[in-house]
Amino acid sequence: LWNDHPMNWTLARRTQAMNPSVIREILKVTERPDIISFAGGLPAPDTFPVEALRQATDQVLSRDGRAALQYAASEGFGPLREAVAAQLRGQGMGVDAGQVLITTGSQQALDLVGKVLIDAGSRVLVESPTYLGALQAFAPMEPAFAAVPSDAEGPDPEALARLATAGATPARCAYLLPNFQNPSGRTLSAARRDELVATAQRAGLPLVEDNPYGDLWFDAPPPPPLAARWAEGCLYLGSFSKVLAPGLRLGYVVAPRAVFPKLLQAKQAADLHTPGFNQRIVARLLEDGFLERHVPTIRARYRAQCAAMLAALEREMAGLDVRWNAPEGGMFLWVRLPAGLDATALLPEAVNAGVAYVPGAAFFAEAPDVRTLRLSFVTASVEQIDRGIAALAAVVRAAQAKPTPATQVLAAAE
Repeated sequence: LWNDHPMNWTLARRTQAMNPSVIREILKVTERPDIISFAGGLPAPDTFPVEALRQATDQVLSRDGRAALQYAASEGFGPLREAVAAQLRGQGMGVDAGQVLITTGSQQALDLVGKVLIDAGSRVLVESPTYLGALQAFAPMEPAFAAVPSDAEGPDPEALARLATAGATPARCAYLLPNFQNPSGRTLSAARRDELVATAQRAGLPLVEDNPYGDLWFDAPPPPPLAARWAEGCLYLGSFSKVLAPGLRLGYVVAPRAVFPKLLQAKQAADLHTPGFNQRIVARLLEDGFLERHVPTIRARYRAQCAAMLAALEREMAGLDVRWNAPEGGMFLWVRLPAGLDATALLPEAVNAGVAYVPGAAFFAEAPDVRTLRLSFVTASVEQIDRGIAALAAVVRAAQAKPTPATQVLAAAE
């Protein structure tokens, strides 16, 4: 009787800005065993260092198990914060452990940054395209997104300067992914980084630098971070998901001292602290120097898989007006279909042909380019890459051969 009484829930206005991840919805489809998926932004499971993590776990439990299983400081485990700071100093950043906040994945860092920096209606500048997860994290704060026109080297500094001061009030921040960007795979040159930082300094525009992929370079490391050029004007986000395992849910944000206390308070309100047990395991691996030995094996694997996908595209897309880039690292490359094709509309046909990708439109805050799509090369074998790209090319050729509504009208008139 009591359970039959209905209730009409009134939800907060901000929930209207919460939408499911397009990628997560696509991944449900790709769980079919017959689908070759280039859709997920997932690191290759074969790179997860299971045995090293088992040994580190045993050591943490045997040496300090009770402390590892207890509540912990919101800032994070001290030795892990020290290790992160030391690693970043090696990249030219003037940072100490007191500026490092350990987060539950870098996705939580985005959520905390949004809560601390963004008011309803405040303008947030983003690249075009940009990381879908950042748009999702910031959206409940009800920002006014402004997309900065971008080329193969990244955001246009002149456009950034114009948009930073275009509204009634200055833009609140600019969100940038300098290294092997998700989704486009592009990397900012050293010169473009200098230009963007100089532009931001003149405009008084804070930068949010997201760098989950920077260690995954193929032949040479990327230029030093934006935060190495302007420490007081940058929030720097990093992650252990792509170099160890995403299931650990360990990321971090490095903040100027003027911002750090509010990020810490937001963290305390969100989850008290990131699991201390996981933090101690990773700290143990860093102490042992494991990461320096492990990451090169990931780079070699991803380099080979990227090369295989580029070769397959060159071979299978011959004669089609399809364009793609050649990333210098990371997990993704960016494809643009021939004129008249829509990657979202084409996806069901691709899935029917046994291959999946992520349509690019979801990664644009404004004016989406419907011809674009993202391919991930890291979870597929070379044989799967060859078959999947061949299937995708066949779908594109079939779509081009179909009469469009406009050509149908012309045919009827004749």
